[in-house]
Amino acid sequence: MNGEHYNANISIGKFIVWAMLSAIALLSSSRRLGNTGQLIDRIASELNIEVVDLASQRISSYDYDHRNRNDDFEPLMRRVLAHDQVIFATPIYWYAVSPAMKVFLDRVSDLLELPDLLSEGRRLRGKKAYVVCTSIGSDPSVTFVDAFRETFDYLGMHLGGVVHLSCQDGYLPAVHDTEALKFAALVREATRSPAG
Repeated sequence: MNGEHYNANISIGKFIVWAMLSAIALLSSSRRLGNTGQLIDRIASELNIEVVDLASQRISSYDYDHRNRNDDFEPLMRRVLAHDQVIFATPIYWYAVSPAMKVFLDRVSDLLELPDLLSEGRRLRGKKAYVVCTSIGSDPSVTFVDAFRETFDYLGMHLGGVVHLSCQDGYLPAVHDTEALKFAALVREATRSPAG
């Protein structure tokens, strides 16, 4: 196993078949091991999936002239497109995603504008997307979640779920692991039902 897939038994009638959980997580945070990093790491370890730290990638801001095609965005998108489910993990900074996550989401426009990438952009349709976020508040703002929801709708992706943890005192495994495991179960369950 390459660390990107989780095997699960699924019963169909009297037969048991193997289903592959094909998911990848994209993390963007100012602190790799901060609250959001710990949360997505707990989820990822439960699902046995890869977490890509966007801070480790060289991704330039969106450029109308697309002079930035030699950075890490296109290779990373090829990795993302190889999965059925994509988890976006970010702390909430001033009611919005982290800067590197915003840059990544802006660059998805390349898949909709560049003729040689249009077929890649179409591969986003039907994928399930999830949002993992932390803040010191009790809930993410409607605007924060709607920005993801509308982006996913535009791309033809399906919002599979959102998990938010209030981490005023930091990520506390004894308190927060239960939510991380419930969310992991939600992602795993998506392999058992069709997208929609």
